[in-house]
Amino acid sequence: MSMKPEDRIRQLFTDSIAVKQRALETLTPNIATAAEKMIQILKSGGKIMSCGNGGSAADAQHFSSELVNRFEVNRHGLPALALTTDSSTLTSIANDFNYDHIFTRQLEALGQAGDGLLAISTSGNSNNVVAAIEAAQEKGIHVIALTGGDGGSMAELLLDSGVEIRVPAESTARIQEVHLLVIHCICDLIDQAFTE
Repeated sequence: MSMKPEDRIRQLFTDSIAVKQRALETLTPNIATAAEKMIQILKSGGKIMSCGNGGSAADAQHFSSELVNRFEVNRHGLPALALTTDSSTLTSIANDFNYDHIFTRQLEALGQAGDGLLAISTSGNSNNVVAAIEAAQEKGIHVIALTGGDGGSMAELLLDSGVEIRVPAESTARIQEVHLLVIHCICDLIDQAFTE
């Protein structure tokens, strides 16, 4: 017999809380390091670009909107750009080259040494995000990677200067829930740095 809806909901909440508790115990130092790296990039006149697919694309857009507009305090807008939003650019690159290059071409055009890239993939294996990390590192762009599970290809690819925030879970939904909390933690620390 299947669970009643209320029991299923309780189980989903319980699972989410358990993953967040594990993440709190293991990810706090890396989240702080990532935020500090982004703060230094922004204070040095750089911008933060972000990318991902599906729900991770939504997270990339969420992050950039919190910087450009505001998170929880009023401060001046900060330079951030989600590489997931320009449908004409995305479809022309996918058509003329292939989908794996939709972020790399934009990084070639828009990225400068000293900028940052927030690369998001729950599996760590999204080909276009992996390619974006390679392109970013070749240009001297700092990489912060949000992953899950075993970190996938992204974990193996990151240079020592990169920061990986790997959610200790296998479920895509649970990983995405923690990615959003991580993004909010980073935004909060950025807020604090630019309102002191």
